[in-house]
Amino acid sequence: MIVIVDSRELVRDGFKAMFLRLGYPATTTCDSSMEDFLEAISDADLKHVQAFLIGDCRDHAATVSEIRARTKAPLIAVLDQSSLTDILFHFENGADDVIKKPVHVTEILARAAAIRRRSVAEAPKQELGRLRIFNDGRDPEIDGVSFPLPRRERRILEYLASIGDRRASRTQIYNSVYGVLEQDVDECVVESHISKLRKKLRAALGEEVIDSKRFLGYRLMKPADLKQPERSVQKKATSIAHVSLAQDLAAKVS
Repeated sequence: MIVIVDSRELVRDGFKAMFLRLGYPATTTCDSSMEDFLEAISDADLKHVQAFLIGDCRDHAATVSEIRARTKAPLIAVLDQSSLTDILFHFENGADDVIKKPVHVTEILARAAAIRRRSVAEAPKQELGRLRIFNDGRDPEIDGVSFPLPRRERRILEYLASIGDRRASRTQIYNSVYGVLEQDVDECVVESHISKLRKKLRAALGEEVIDSKRFLGYRLMKPADLKQPERSVQKKATSIAHVSLAQDLAAKVS
C-alpha cells in the first residue's frame, strides 16, 4: 500500500488513480489528518505500507516525525519544483529520497523498493516447511524455486505470513491488499483470490496450507499443523499393533 500525504485533494486523487491502474493499493490523506490516520491503522496493516509520499504539507518536519514514530517505511518527498535548498531541507527533515514532478509511479515504486533493500541486511522471510515467503515484493519459493503468483495473491500470502498464528478476517485482508480507505472494489473479491491461492499451493505442495474457519478468518498452517494428521494416523496404527500383540500373548498363555 502507498500512502499519499498532500494538502491538495486533486493531486492526491491523481496519484492514487495512477497507482491503482498498476494494481497497487493507495490511500490518500492530508497532513492535518495524519495523526488520526496513524491512530486508526493497525501495526499489521502498517507493515504493508510500501512508502509514504510527502507532497505539499504545512509542516513537513512534524508530518515526518509523526510517521517515524510509528514506522520505518520509506518516506519520499515529491516536489513541484526542486532547488538545492528544497532538496536539502527535506533530507534534513528525515526524507529518504526526494523526487521532482512529473514522475512516473513505476519510478516511485522502484525508489521505494531500493530504500527498503538498503534498510535491512537481509529481506525478512517466513519458512513454512517447503514454502518460503518474502515480504519485499518477491514471489515465494517452494523447495528453493521461485513460485510466481499474481500480485494480489502474493500480497495475501505475505499478509497471512506476517500475522503469525493469528487469524485474519476478510476485512483485514482486504485492507492490507487494497488499502484501508479503498471503496471501489467489493470485499468479496478477497474470497476469490484466496480460493485461487489455496488451489495453487495445494497442487504444488500436496497439502492444504491456508486454514479457514467461519466467523474466525484465515491463517497459514505451520509445518507442525500440516504433519499432525500423519502423526495421528501413526499413533493410531501403533495403538492397534499394541492391542494385537496383547491379544496374541493372552491367547498363548491360555
